[in-house]
Amino acid sequence: MTPGLAAFIASDGDERGWEQSVAGALAALAAEFEVVPERGGEAAGPDRRTLLDTFDWRLHKAGLSLEYAARSVGGELRLADHAVNATAAVNATAAAGAAGTGTAGSTRDADGPDAAPSAITQPVTGWQAGRPHLMCELPDGPVSSRVGDLVVPRALLPVVTVTTSATTHRLLNEDGKTVARLRVERPAAGGQRSGPNATVLAPRLLIIEVRGYPSPARRAARLVSAVPGVEPAELPVFAEALRALGRRPGDYSNKVDTAIAAGMPANQAAATILLRLLDTIDANVAGVLADTDTEFLHDLRVSVRRSRSALKLFGDVLTATAGPAALTAADVAFCAAELKWVGDLTTPTRDLDVHLLDFDDTARTLSAAKPDDLEPFRTYLEQRRRREFRLLTRGLRSPRFTELSRGWRAKLTTVKDSNAAGAGTTARSGRGRQAGAETTGTLAAERTRTAFAKVARRGAEITPGSPAESLHDLRKRCKELRYALEFFAPLYDRVAQGKVVGELKRLQDCLGEFQDTQVQIGEIRALATAMLAAGEAPAVTLLAMGEVTAGLMSRQRAAREDFDRRFAAFAGIDGQRRMSALLRGKPGGGR
Repeated sequence: MTPGLAAFIASDGDERGWEQSVAGALAALAAEFEVVPERGGEAAGPDRRTLLDTFDWRLHKAGLSLEYAARSVGGELRLADHAVNATAAVNATAAAGAAGTGTAGSTRDADGPDAAPSAITQPVTGWQAGRPHLMCELPDGPVSSRVGDLVVPRALLPVVTVTTSATTHRLLNEDGKTVARLRVERPAAGGQRSGPNATVLAPRLLIIEVRGYPSPARRAARLVSAVPGVEPAELPVFAEALRALGRRPGDYSNKVDTAIAAGMPANQAAATILLRLLDTIDANVAGVLADTDTEFLHDLRVSVRRSRSALKLFGDVLTATAGPAALTAADVAFCAAELKWVGDLTTPTRDLDVHLLDFDDTARTLSAAKPDDLEPFRTYLEQRRRREFRLLTRGLRSPRFTELSRGWRAKLTTVKDSNAAGAGTTARSGRGRQAGAETTGTLAAERTRTAFAKVARRGAEITPGSPAESLHDLRKRCKELRYALEFFAPLYDRVAQGKVVGELKRLQDCLGEFQDTQVQIGEIRALATAMLAAGEAPAVTLLAMGEVTAGLMSRQRAAREDFDRRFAAFAGIDGQRRMSALLRGKPGGGR
């Protein structure tokens, strides 16, 4: 690779300006080289590549980029890290020079400036780039083995497809020898450049070095860089395509990341948080209905639970002010009831998903029975899930759910926008905040402190003889506290919050293990009874299910024995000091 050699992009605003920039680059090169179209330099067909990732961008967050490159026969998956791709986006590919051929064909095999020569590749056949693929559909290979643990249980989705046509020009010296090449790539997002659904992207100009002639390539790069309307290509073509479509890598997360501040009116912050949660619910509905992967339903349910907890924690502040923007207590109670309905609607399918996701791991733990003995149980679970999923989709497509989403959003938006307008008026008039109005900082400290006190009090009341319900109730209180810490995270020091959340998470994991195993034990017993009544339970299957239940009971006992230690670590003297330090600390966000 010649140092400083770069790929460029035409940057003058529209297609006409772009083509003028390309023409300007060719003219600038013609001043010092003879510019000759490469024989066969126009590709026989467009290059078509699709960026793949999960809905929540797991590969991108891990620093990886996965693409599918279509070929005349079959195709190929290519996996590279962001650092390699960033270098490839700025620098011209060295594939031609390294191979010693210096041909346009070698450059095209490397797929231009965004392809990483060191990427892991895996041939695939029958791949349909336009639909999701679960990891179980991907054959064994270097790519699947590298990304499998990152992706499962999510599906790989087509994020964006880029179709590129290209022409290549030879740059000749005064002796008529080819000393460099210019490759002009014309990409389009979503389809071929002339297609009805395509979003045309700016052309890219790539200077390709010919082995033995590094200086002419550098000179050609300098000439192109000086052309008005041409600038270095700082982003890979996939990033440019996403930006043109109004998206960006990592544009979905199930985190509650809101722009709240300590001095914001409390009801405005409450509405902002609840709107963010509603965004996450709505974003996952299509994936749930399509049954793309099980995490769509999981994320939807988490946001429903968070919303219900938010209403318990601070729903009253939505009704605390007078005026047309204020909600009534009936509004809040109605929404809370409807969110409970959504939670109940989604529970059966999610419970069955958990059984099926853990099925193979559970089967491998059997010692007295064989994994195959559980297969009738798997079949029964799958049939049961299909029935429950039909009920779930019927509910999510119902006018009741549609009206919940639309009506709740309208009410929350009114509260948020009314406060924002009022804040602007107050700022312009120079008047202070309305006397007596509660701020977000006050709300956060008060409600978080109360939630912590509930956890500490109820946890301290638990003894070795306490019923399982007491641990389940404590788990719910821990969730409410965890959500409060998440909702108000922008207000507090990250380090102090991280210490509190770390210990709380360990306590939650212990309580979750206890509760989840108890629920699974009850469900397996109920399912065994139902299978027996339906005549679908061979004796060996019932025995295997009994062994699974025994294993779950052993895990539950271990969690119960670990509870006292986990609770003391979170809510003991040190834990109380950590929480006090968090609530007294300076806000991490602006006031």
